[in-house]
Amino acid sequence: MTSADLPQAAAIGLVFLLAGGVKGLIGLGLPTIAMALLTLLLSPAQAAALLLLPSIVTNIVQMAPASASWALTRRFAPMLLGLFAGILLGGWLWGGFGGTYGAVVLGIVLAIYGVVGLAAWRPRLPEGWGLAIGLATGGLTSATGVFVIPAVPWLQSRGLGKDELVRALGVTFTVATLGLGLLLGGSGELHWGLLGQSLLALAPALIGQSIGTRLRGAMSEAAFRQVFFASLVLLGAAIALKG
Repeated sequence: MTSADLPQAAAIGLVFLLAGGVKGLIGLGLPTIAMALLTLLLSPAQAAALLLLPSIVTNIVQMAPASASWALTRRFAPMLLGLFAGILLGGWLWGGFGGTYGAVVLGIVLAIYGVVGLAAWRPRLPEGWGLAIGLATGGLTSATGVFVIPAVPWLQSRGLGKDELVRALGVTFTVATLGLGLLLGGSGELHWGLLGQSLLALAPALIGQSIGTRLRGAMSEAAFRQVFFASLVLLGAAIALKG
């Protein structure tokens, strides 16, 4: 790394510190925030590749303990299978990573869901819709690199407690990250240089996640729901404006 690269490296580190903090606090937000900010410095495909290792490792941390995560994996298996398949199918439909209007649509829907949640209205999304929910989320993931809608509302409507919801999000995002990595690798967007930078981004992401997790532990369920939905509004608006 040359001295000319240091400002960009510092900026990337701050992005992952912030994104990791939000992920530790509400269980999501690392790819959303990182994609929104990293694309100011890198191409969308490079930003998505840089996200791979921090996403995988922070998701594994978020999934602990393994026994509880395995129970959630069995329960939500149709959605998870649909998610993985949807990413690959979406990549085929878009002709690789990226879509023209995917980010704008995703951001608007995410912000609307956050507003609805703040109004204390919880949409009823049947658990039997899991496969279709996964396929739809996968299609949007392959277009935007962000795996949130409609999987997060569907999971949130399952009536999970704050820690169980965060754990379920970790399982879901692990599957999505693996599918996205396969899509990027197949389209030639991954190379050793980006993977090395992705490894360096791990430390600030984990530090931020640890700080956010401590803050979540001090929150009540009611406060967590308010922060969760308010964060979705802000993340959705950021995605839509950037898109």
